[in-house]
Amino acid sequence: MGMGRPERAVTRIDLMADLSSLTSSAYQQALEVIASVEPRVAEATRKELADQRASLKLIASENYASPAVLMTMGTWFSDKYAEGTVGHRFYAGCQNVDTVEALAAEHARELFGAEYAYVQPHSGIDANLTAYWAILAHRVEGPWLQNAGVKNMNELTEADWEKLRGELGNQRLLGMSLDAGGHLTHGFRPNISGKMFHQNQYGTDPETGLLDYDALRAKAKEFKPLILVAGYSAYPRRVNFAKMREIADEVGATLMVDMAHFAGLVAGKVFQGDEDPVPHAHVVTSTSHKSLRGPRGGFILATEEYAPSVDRGCPMVLGGPLSHVMAAKAVAFAEARQDSFKTYAQDVADNAQSLADGFLKRGAKLVTGGTDNHIVLLDVTSFGLTGRQAESALLDAGVVTNRNSVPSDPNGAWYTSGVRLGTPALTTRGFGSDEFDKVAELIVDVLKNTEQGTTKAGEPSKASYVLGDGVADKTRAASAELLAKYPLYPGLDLA
Repeated sequence: MGMGRPERAVTRIDLMADLSSLTSSAYQQALEVIASVEPRVAEATRKELADQRASLKLIASENYASPAVLMTMGTWFSDKYAEGTVGHRFYAGCQNVDTVEALAAEHARELFGAEYAYVQPHSGIDANLTAYWAILAHRVEGPWLQNAGVKNMNELTEADWEKLRGELGNQRLLGMSLDAGGHLTHGFRPNISGKMFHQNQYGTDPETGLLDYDALRAKAKEFKPLILVAGYSAYPRRVNFAKMREIADEVGATLMVDMAHFAGLVAGKVFQGDEDPVPHAHVVTSTSHKSLRGPRGGFILATEEYAPSVDRGCPMVLGGPLSHVMAAKAVAFAEARQDSFKTYAQDVADNAQSLADGFLKRGAKLVTGGTDNHIVLLDVTSFGLTGRQAESALLDAGVVTNRNSVPSDPNGAWYTSGVRLGTPALTTRGFGSDEFDKVAELIVDVLKNTEQGTTKAGEPSKASYVLGDGVADKTRAASAELLAKYPLYPGLDLA
């Protein structure tokens, strides 16, 4: 994967080829229209593009959408209310919304090999919340109503309704703990998922940082959850979803997989067989951005068994669907079905390996000792820093990351002891193995030249830091040299 690798040119044609003068003119004129009403918004938009062009974007949950996806969101589909489902709306005049929603669902089913797709969720959290309530409706509400001899909740007596509410609110959920790499919606107490369920969490092996399926199985057998949640937000390894399904079946649980982070690796066939969640899970949730490179939004895949319950997402949990975003999802899913996306997805995984190798050979410490997905989780305690200090110092130097907990984190979820890095965005720009090795060098250099600061009282601080003189400028100059070879949205001039 050197700098002259031919396949990378193919990868970039899909999204980053030179924009036509017509497309560039369209963006310029759009900003002029915006500026005529609120010039500060237009200026912030121009500045955001400039900032993204000048930064090493390594946030694992961010990417760059294509001009086609971006332009699809800026249409009059934004003006439509469309509660309901395709062909069954609560508002008239939704025939065109039906078209784009059906297209998005069709592309999602074909892309992932799913029986059913629901593309209305506004975000990944909305997708998870919808999935939880759909599972509760399917596993608890449906059988309860049947046993009560009624068709819907409106026929229940007040006493019956109180009993049903008690059952819906006392179900068990088992998910990955936040410090082991899970997401806050997997049962984290401050999140709604941790409040609506009797929750428990599984972690990773304290020595290796890897999932211990035997320990997970033992916990599931003891806890007996209604829902077993798999998937991650900051776990730098692959998951065996066939084993997760075995465990779920053994305890009678519904297996729900949150693949928001690695959906692009599933779509691009980097994860196949036991590592592909779709053939094994009852319900799969995801976002449409991150490694999938689409608009910010969510979606759900499910077996036919769960489809009727998921279809009730609006108005059960969701507000009116965002028709302009569903249209953009259709475009993004269509892009991901092209052969070039498979090349891109493999490059994302290969580049993460190169980034991890670059850290390791420079003496840095990685959670689990490496990666085999798109995430590299750097333990910054060896530099004498907290995650917050490292994140801030790197941002000063033009490297955009986010602090993240590590297993059994001594600094907690706010200050943290780690920095999470991801390769999807810079891979979209065209970075390869050589560039990611250089990125590792720059990051290590910044962290080695950052010292812990002190509080006003002279005590060691978990937030303040001191970055060595000239380090930020040196790093920004080196970054600019790398970024200049792979311009973001080339041909687009908003000056």
